[in-house]
Amino acid sequence: MLMKIGGLARALAIILAIVGGFMVLNMMDVPLVLIVLGIIAGLAMTEDRILLSTATVIALPIIGTAMTHIPTIGAQLNAVMLNLQLAIAGALATTIAVRLYHMTMDGVTGIAGGATGTPAAAAR
Repeated sequence: MLMKIGGLARALAIILAIVGGFMVLNMMDVPLVLIVLGIIAGLAMTEDRILLSTATVIALPIIGTAMTHIPTIGAQLNAVMLNLQLAIAGALATTIAVRLYHMTMDGVTGIAGGATGTPAAAAR
């Protein structure tokens, strides 16, 4: 269920990023909605996509700046890239928070001698 909600939030964020780049949406705060959708999508992000998402967040402003040189629609493409960056940054914020939570819980259970931690944390 969580994967479905995360996937839906990711799809909505991508659609909103594209539409928000080409149209002015006065009815909502597009950056805020993109970040919130990214936070929700981050709950379903798998471990193998974290590095790729981090590289994408770093590369999107560079790609957007390059897109500004395209006549007529360059500014809109730059806005799309920056909107996508907001959504992915929200997802990464969630994955970082979840990872820190797991690291903290593994450390606490390792100190307390609980058997619920990972084998590496319990062996310390």
